[in-house]
Amino acid sequence: MGNLLKTTRKWSRIIHRDLSFFFSGVIIIYAISGFMLNHKKDFNSDYSINVHQFKIEGSTPLLKDYFTKDRVLTILDKYNETDNYTKHYFPDDASMKVFLKGGSSLVVDLITGSAVYEQVRKRPIISRMNRLHYNPNKWWTVFSDIFCFSLIIITLTGLIMTRGKKGLMGRGGIELIIGIIIPLIFIFFF
Repeated sequence: MGNLLKTTRKWSRIIHRDLSFFFSGVIIIYAISGFMLNHKKDFNSDYSINVHQFKIEGSTPLLKDYFTKDRVLTILDKYNETDNYTKHYFPDDASMKVFLKGGSSLVVDLITGSAVYEQVRKRPIISRMNRLHYNPNKWWTVFSDIFCFSLIIITLTGLIMTRGKKGLMGRGGIELIIGIIIPLIFIFFF
């Protein structure tokens, strides 16, 4: 029995170490993107949104005929958005809206000449990390399923490999119980 425990602990350390090294990249990515997704109410981790307000020069009220495509492109040039122009239209007699590729937009109040340009830019790294949480394709599903089962193995081997006061029958066991109770409290009471 002693040899079996010794061999089990030895293989637990090897498996735990190798799986931990192999999956360390995805663990860090999931931890960062998980933090960002937890704080979605506080911070848009997928997009950076900047709002610019300015006034269109000219006598007000502005006429619809004033806003030819070329004139709209001239306004957009200031924000390097001319290549992203898709169309502009007048939702009512008092406003004009310009649609841009990527989600940015420009809205002009024809009566006052006030304009609001909303610049929407995808955050290059964090948004791609978040995308992995949303399971982007079949191959990622396969990889993440393997990762999921490997996390279980990493956990179980971690429980087995330490013995004594710091192991499962000592401090480790207490930490295990607390670590199980906390999520159960949130599952059943919140």
